[in-house]
Amino acid sequence: MLDTPAPGKKIRSDAIAEQLEEAVINGEITAGSRLDETSIAAQFNVSRTPVREALHILCGRGLAEREPYKGVIVTQISAERIDEMFEAMAELEATCGRLASHRMTMSERAELESLHREMNALAEEGDHAGYNEINTRFHSLLFQGSHNSDLIAAAQTLRLKLAPFRKYQLKDKGRLKRSCSEHQQIVDAILDQDAKAAENALRRHLVSAAQEVLVKRQRQEDDAVAKINRLGKA
Repeated sequence: MLDTPAPGKKIRSDAIAEQLEEAVINGEITAGSRLDETSIAAQFNVSRTPVREALHILCGRGLAEREPYKGVIVTQISAERIDEMFEAMAELEATCGRLASHRMTMSERAELESLHREMNALAEEGDHAGYNEINTRFHSLLFQGSHNSDLIAAAQTLRLKLAPFRKYQLKDKGRLKRSCSEHQQIVDAILDQDAKAAENALRRHLVSAAQEVLVKRQRQEDDAVAKINRLGKA
């Protein structure tokens, strides 16, 4: 359910986008729904400007699209489409990891290890928002560590599209701990300068994230169907 801000509290476009993204991914806002600027602005108690910016973010990430005479419409995001995006991301990150294992500077390696330790602490605390923020920095550092500008740009572009899905699957504490375990394998491979191990660890990490998203979505869809069936029998 979208959260209505307290009276007088300012809300930024990225915060609105974040809530809309989650509602789209978990099925609360269904495919084909029209995202109306006026009604969303009223719900968040803001002007239409931050809402317009939020909708632009959603369109940029492929969660919605602007259609002539209709406005902004939520797109159909199939399990196959999610799988394709994660598959592409897995290959990009695997390549970055393979190159980074030999190209990362000593300071970059030290920062990677430091970020990993920080994420371990956040996972123990169950701090999903904090973990997601540091996780973004962790993976961005791996991209940068490849020291290939074209590869970095491609990885960052796709990561922006996948950001809502990756955040979605990190909301479970058990997943945070599994993610940390997978990160340990990545860090160890990078520090050992083992290109093949780094490549494989990152590919497995993204496959694991994709599975988490797809299983969670399917569970929510099954719960929604079960709820409808219960109401129908009432």
